[in-house]
This record gives sequence, C-alpha cells and structure tokens, in this order.
Amino acid sequence: MDIFSLLPGFGNSILVVLAFVVALSVIVAIHEYGHYIVGRWSGIEAEVFSLGFGPVIWSRHDKRGTKWQLAAFPLGGYVRFKGDANAASGKDGEAMEGLSDEERRSTMHGAPLWARTATVAAGPFFNFILSILIFAGVLMSNGKVGDALIVGELRDLPGVNYTLKEGDEVLAIDGRALPSMEDGDAYDAFWEDMTKANPLPYEVVRAGETIEVTGPYLYPPIVLHLAPKSAAYSAGLQVGDVFTAIDGTPIVAFAQLKDAVENGNGKTLQLTVNRGGAEQMFDLTPRRVDEPQEDGGFKTYWRIGIGGGLAFEPATEALGPGAAVWSGVKQTGRIIEGSISGLYHMVTGAISSCNLSGPVGIAQTSGAMASQGLQSFVWFIAVLSTAIGMLNLFPIPILDGGHLVFYAYEAVTGKPPSDGALRILMTIGLTIVLGLMAFGLTNDLFCP
Repeated sequence: MDIFSLLPGFGNSILVVLAFVVALSVIVAIHEYGHYIVGRWSGIEAEVFSLGFGPVIWSRHDKRGTKWQLAAFPLGGYVRFKGDANAASGKDGEAMEGLSDEERRSTMHGAPLWARTATVAAGPFFNFILSILIFAGVLMSNGKVGDALIVGELRDLPGVNYTLKEGDEVLAIDGRALPSMEDGDAYDAFWEDMTKANPLPYEVVRAGETIEVTGPYLYPPIVLHLAPKSAAYSAGLQVGDVFTAIDGTPIVAFAQLKDAVENGNGKTLQLTVNRGGAEQMFDLTPRRVDEPQEDGGFKTYWRIGIGGGLAFEPATEALGPGAAVWSGVKQTGRIIEGSISGLYHMVTGAISSCNLSGPVGIAQTSGAMASQGLQSFVWFIAVLSTAIGMLNLFPIPILDGGHLVFYAYEAVTGKPPSDGALRILMTIGLTIVLGLMAFGLTNDLFCP
C-alpha cells in the first residue's frame, strides 16, 4: 500500500503532524522530567536532558551543569545521567574508571539500588500522575450532573419545535416519572421504552411551578463524539451532525441508528444527515470492532464510531478536587486494565491484532482529537500518557521495566548482571521494541 493513500483520511496533514508532535512532546517531557527530578533528589547527577533526538537546535546549561536541549527530531527524548554511555542508560565503563567513591555515588551506576530504582520508576509514575491530573481537571471543569435533571444549553435539532427552556427541572417525560440518574438500570429502561416521536410531553418545574411543556426526544440521533479511524470519521461525518433517516426511513432516536448498525451485519447504510440546516447523504459501511466487557473479555460489534447524548446539555454542579482526583485515578486504572486485557487477547488470538496502532495511527488519532476541540485533545494526551507509562513498565530490556527487572535481580543476588550480559540483553530489548514498532506501522498501513 502507498503510504500517501492514507493522507486524505488525515484531513489537514499539518494539524495531524502538529498535534502528534505536541502530544508526544508533552508526554515525553513529563516522563523524562520524572527521571531527572527524582534522580536529582536521589543524588544522581544528570548531564543531558534532551527533548527530541538528532542535531541539537537549542541548548543551555543550568547551574548544576545539566545541559537542557531541544533536538531536531521531536519523536522522543532522554535524560543521560553521569556514567551513562547512551540515552538507554548503558554503562560507560571508561568514564566510571578512576572515580572516587563520592564521584561514583553521583553516577547512575554507582548510586545505591534504592536511588536507581526510584529514578527509573519515576518516569512511568509521572506519566500516570499527568493522566490523573488531566482527567481530574477536565472533570472539575465540566462538573457533574446533580440528582435533579436540569436543562442546560439546548442542542440545535432540525425540524423539532418545543417549549422546553433552559433552567427547567425535568420531572417526567411522556407521562413517565424520571428515575434517579444513579439507578442505571431504571434509567436505561426509562429512555429505551420512551415513545420514539417528536415532540414529547414534559412535566417540569419552572420558576417554582410545575407545568406541562413540549420537548424533544431525550436521546436524538446526534453526533456528539467521533472516534478517530472509525467508519464515520473516514466518511466525513462531523460533531453536531444530526441523522434524520436511514435508507429513506425517518428516525428520531439514537437507538434506531444503533439498532440499524448492529443488526445490519456490516451492510452499507444510506444515511441522511442534517448539517447546519442542509441535508447531506452518506453511504456508510459499519466496521467490526472488538470492545472490552466487564468480565475482562472482549466482544465483537458492528460500529460506525460515533457517540450521542441528551437533547440538551444537563446543568452541572461543581466537583470537588478530592472527588475529581479519585475519578482520575479510577479512569487511569481502567485504561491500564483495558490495555493489558487487549494485549493479552491479541496475543491469544481472541481479537484482531489490528487493534494495535503504530506511529501513523497514533498521529492520525492525535489530529482527529485536536480537530474536535481542545478538551478532546487534552483528554487524548492523558490517555496516551497512561499507555506510554504502562508500556515503559513492560519487562523488556532497554525500557524502564527492563531496568527494574535488572535491579530486582541485583536485590536478590547481591550483584548486578555482568556488563556483557547487559549488552546482550539490551540488544535483544532494542530488537523487540523495533519489531513492535514495525508491527504497529504495518497495521497502520494494511489494516482496514
């Protein structure tokens, strides 16, 4: 396959490149700063802190003698500590010879085991901290929906006239009392059984008085989220599009679109879409997608890659810092758990190996999320930061996890692996990493 055939799917290729560089640079900078600052606190001197590889385009030395630099190829970064032979923290035997005990203590290879372990583990740990703080910040910015469903900003739904207003507290819809939003099963049953029509009768509290008004179907077929690399994204659908018909049959509910996609067994659907008041036609073929289940397994569905929501933005209340951080911790944990489960199921053949993306796929996703707004892009950075932190903990020589395995061996045996063994293991690790990158790139080019 010609790689240039992928470019039309990227949309704005400049946006793709910039978004990818920004996302990766932020994540790498945080990861390497974790190594640097914990190493410094542990008494290990850093000689170079580099963002990027290759020719140096800017640099300066701080008062501790560390060289901070930007390099020409912003596809990673590294911290080279005193005593390191390279960016992978290989030992420089010649530089270590003749050092006094005090000087050896300030090197990566002469520091106590606890200092080396803390320094290496800090990189992935800082990635997780970044993710948690971003998730918490977004949640605090958005707030949480309270016990009462209060109408916020109304969405623009074509052809729907109603008297529902911002600030109304919804008590009932279509003659059925609104259940607690904390009762997930009752809430799902409530909207699934709702009459699929527009408009519907609402009972609301307005200015302290209970009145009857008309309002839209609660879950309309509107695009509020668009998954990168999905069928809908590739077809040119946009956030804010409203589906009005499937194969010529009018629809008013997101569930009608969902049923048509899931039950069509991959059949191409002719979708009528209202965009900014004008109707457009799209021929869309759903794709098979492996999705994680609560039991830890995966199930294959037909999907087009969109997410919907309510016909209006619910009013929210403030979320405290403690609750937001805890939600960020849980979100980070879910990503780690899902990623490990996905890798396991790919290895066992339970799901397609095409679920593993390479640099082209990650760049495409970066551009797609950036095109959907700052919040979506920042959220993606948090997800990617978690993934990179987790990947670096894999017990592969050359990665942080490989170094931690070496330190565990040293803790058990009382001595580190020999320099010869380390060189062989690091070469094997580099081969594995390059092989995984090549495999991911192959998926980017050849997977549907």
